[in-house]
Amino acid sequence: MSVVVGTVLLVVAVIFFVLQPMLSGRRASLHREMDEPTEAESRQRFALLALRDVEYDHATGKLDEVDYRVLRGELAAEALTALERVNSEAAARLSGAPSGLEDEIARLRSGLRSGTTCAACGSGNDEGSSFCAYCGAPLRAAAGGPSSHGSPSGTA
Repeated sequence: MSVVVGTVLLVVAVIFFVLQPMLSGRRASLHREMDEPTEAESRQRFALLALRDVEYDHATGKLDEVDYRVLRGELAAEALTALERVNSEAAARLSGAPSGLEDEIARLRSGLRSGTTCAACGSGNDEGSSFCAYCGAPLRAAAGGPSSHGSPSGTA
């Protein structure tokens, strides 16, 4: 009888273990995460590791001088190509980001000048608002000057 109970408990535990990811509601992302390497980064890492292995094999005597030079030349060229691709991808990512960032900064500065952006929390508000819709602080345009809520000491 105890063998049957133990078997049933084991089967239930295995079924729960298999179904747990589906029951928890967790999903795998279909998009590349920031910590995942790109194709070019993976190729660069592979080429550098292969180059290291060739160096080690040559140092331990597994490769003769001719094979070492041929393999080292091929792997060094592959690593250099991968490095250039990684650098070009990084430059492309960086060149695209600042334009959106600059637009956001310009929008916030314009809102601060016109008095529609809260100096305390940075939220945008409608024209003619006297108080911030997010934090309730008086807006500069309504108060006639900078908000005392946003200053560190609490006094203007």
